[in-house]
Amino acid sequence: MEQIIKAGTLLFVLLNPLLMSVYLVDVIRETRLALFSQIMLRASITSVAAFLLFGWLGDVVFTDVFHVRFSSFLVFGGIIFLLIGVRMMLTGSAALVPLQGGEPSRVAGAIALPFMIGPGTISASVIIGKRLQEPVAVFFAIVIAVALSTISLIALKVLHDLVQKKKEELLERYLDITGRVIAMFIGTYAVEMIMRGIELWLENGGLQTP
Repeated sequence: MEQIIKAGTLLFVLLNPLLMSVYLVDVIRETRLALFSQIMLRASITSVAAFLLFGWLGDVVFTDVFHVRFSSFLVFGGIIFLLIGVRMMLTGSAALVPLQGGEPSRVAGAIALPFMIGPGTISASVIIGKRLQEPVAVFFAIVIAVALSTISLIALKVLHDLVQKKKEELLERYLDITGRVIAMFIGTYAVEMIMRGIELWLENGGLQTP
């Protein structure tokens, strides 16, 4: 059980509900609580399915299906995260791309990919699969992490609705400052992903083909 909790914590940290609340500020502002909960539930189900796929199959998905190294995915994902982090650091909440309204399923899909299903969370799913090995343990670790993240986001939505009515200007300032602070952690994790990818590439023979 301890290993499941540790593995689930890794994925939960990378899902980062606080960061996602900054990303999804438009959806949080413009939707009612019931609709927001429905959207997040749909996005969570999609994310769990993707994470389980990578958790159960591991880096076989990359080497045997796409014929690329998992290390290449880590480096590319790190570069994407680094660009996002730099942009958020320089422009704050202005770096966020608004999500267009529409059917819950459409918005849920836009939230699941790329806000929940990203390079960091996919690589974490692969790592969870390697650590736990047992399919049932992988299932529980991933489901618990995504469920806690979803519940946290819904709680943040409730808190947002309570605060927005009284202190909208303060909320805007909070989003801007939070976005810049989180950008530092995004950039740091991005560099870590790139370094991990390079290390894995060297361990697996460098220039040898997968």
